[in-house]
Amino acid sequence: MFSSSTFIQSIAHDFRIDHMMRYSLFVPRLYNLCRSLGFEAGNIMPSRAFCSDENQGFPIILIAKHFGTFPFNHGQVGGIVATDRHGPHAHHGKDLVIIQASHVGYDPDTETFGHYCRPQTPDNTKTTTCGKIGGAIHWYQDEYHFAQNNIFLGLEGDVHTITIDNQLLDTKRAEGLFLDLDKMILIEEGKQKLLRTLSTSRVYVASDELCKLLPNTVWQHGQRVNIGDHLAPEMFVYQRCISTDLEGQNHLENNLINLMPWIVTSPTPLLVAAQFNTQAEFDRTFRSIAKEQEYQGRNLLFISCLNIDISPRKGQLFPLTKCVPWAAYVQSSNGSSRTLEQSEIVELLLQQSTDNPDQIDLEVAIQQMINAHEIKIAH
Repeated sequence: MFSSSTFIQSIAHDFRIDHMMRYSLFVPRLYNLCRSLGFEAGNIMPSRAFCSDENQGFPIILIAKHFGTFPFNHGQVGGIVATDRHGPHAHHGKDLVIIQASHVGYDPDTETFGHYCRPQTPDNTKTTTCGKIGGAIHWYQDEYHFAQNNIFLGLEGDVHTITIDNQLLDTKRAEGLFLDLDKMILIEEGKQKLLRTLSTSRVYVASDELCKLLPNTVWQHGQRVNIGDHLAPEMFVYQRCISTDLEGQNHLENNLINLMPWIVTSPTPLLVAAQFNTQAEFDRTFRSIAKEQEYQGRNLLFISCLNIDISPRKGQLFPLTKCVPWAAYVQSSNGSSRTLEQSEIVELLLQQSTDNPDQIDLEVAIQQMINAHEIKIAH
């Protein structure tokens, strides 16, 4: 059997997507959790690290409603946290909250992840969501599809064969999908067992572990059957020449590149990618918060979530956004701190009331500003 990455599988399996709640319930619970931790009403400055997508607007409205102020902007496209904004954020309030979230679309009509209906388009176009994540994984999907269609399995007598395109055999490439050839090809006397060389590929004897892993039905006498969906994530890795600058243009891609084999082989690649990015951003950001001098001696709560944007039905202006909390970091003004794992933060949130006596009426607040006495700007 192929040796799988227990670590990577654990990353995926330990994230419970069923721990979700509507944003209209999540935000008042989060506010009441902050109050239970000693945060002062009227002195809490929330901050959001969301994607720039318009379907993240409804959660922002709810944050403003329940926390009584428009949240500070801590995010970059794709849900990346701009850690250089920690200091400015700290100057805007006494007690501090940061909500980070990657997001993924959900189409209730097809019950599938990865697309979102855009009501503001003339034909209500459904587009990839998150578009940044979709763009980041597209190249990797193309590489995977090429490999799926250019690796062939066959049976010659009682010999199981594997035919591999020369491009996939070129280990000197700077980037691309690289197969774990030693586990796919039979090794004899330290060499790969080559049967013949073709114009654009080579035919090898398949390894025993590959034969055991794949079903007997894929091995056909006198036929070459492409490996297709049987090309499992344990069979390959990716290499790509991308900038490694933190919080730069390729930051999200760097978060995902080592996990791409599991993303591209998933039936819900954008959901898995958004989940992985949420986990990576929490792990990175909580460390930067703990080290930030401007946050020392302050009450602070940082929570990472996955936002699921359910396409609005006819007559709805906003998505029915659901939140899947992943983890939280809580810091007290007395210097103590703790990390809450998914089950812990979900349990704490569920213990909180969804009634928020401190919430503001946005319509009233807007009307007050409309009715306010005109202030002329001197110039």
